[in-house]
Amino acid sequence: MPDVYAAIAHTPLEMQERLAKVLELRAADPQQGRMLDSYLGRIEFPPKARVLEVGCGTGSVARKLARRPGVAETIGIDLSELFLERARELSSGIARLSFLKGDARSLPFKDASFDAVVFHTTLCHLPEPETALEQAFRALKSGGWLAVFDGDYSTASVGVGDFDPLQASVQAAMAALVHDRWLIRRLAKLAACAGFLNPRLDTYGYVESSEPGYMLTIIERGADLLASSRSIGPEMAAAIKAEARRRAKTGEFFGQISYASLVARKPR
Repeated sequence: MPDVYAAIAHTPLEMQERLAKVLELRAADPQQGRMLDSYLGRIEFPPKARVLEVGCGTGSVARKLARRPGVAETIGIDLSELFLERARELSSGIARLSFLKGDARSLPFKDASFDAVVFHTTLCHLPEPETALEQAFRALKSGGWLAVFDGDYSTASVGVGDFDPLQASVQAAMAALVHDRWLIRRLAKLAACAGFLNPRLDTYGYVESSEPGYMLTIIERGADLLASSRSIGPEMAAAIKAEARRRAKTGEFFGQISYASLVARKPR
């Protein structure tokens, strides 16, 4: 099953609407917010910084970037017109924040245009992450900052024992939602090959148990995918979803994903 984000401009609008809701649900998660604040805090924004977010989705990260001290202008780009429309709606009233249609593999900006370029859960969806990093390098000013945050999606798990049927749903969802589940393992090398210096790699643990939200959406998406591919019947898909909700209600739910951030600089 192909990564829907990799072909987001051609994804049915109904699916894009569903994904937009998931993006905002994830952005509202306190754990996600702490991870975002942690790695953004490692960027030394110069005065009047100009910042680009690549693959901005509904704009939650760009909204935070626009409010960072020292940031004078923030631009978010994405290939989904629906995401961009939602981003503009949600950012109404925030000064010096704009959203444009653009491709990570061919950034529509001149060389040395930005002080920082951010990829937040974007790079894993790209078939050619090397090209995206090379484009970021080109668009950055000398001494500019690269920040990449992504999931180590090979670690995504909701299993509470051997042969847990809910884990099959997670694996199906990851196959459909993530182009490269192993990207994080190669990220430092990719950044170095693009020309960036002194990459700092940090890891984070994300866990849901008592009040699951994001991980429940992954299970439900995976169950639907397994049913649509006829790997399981609709009754089994409904049973998987019901079991996930039962565990959440009784306190038996456990879901986890490892994340990592990389912050590096373009040579001066």
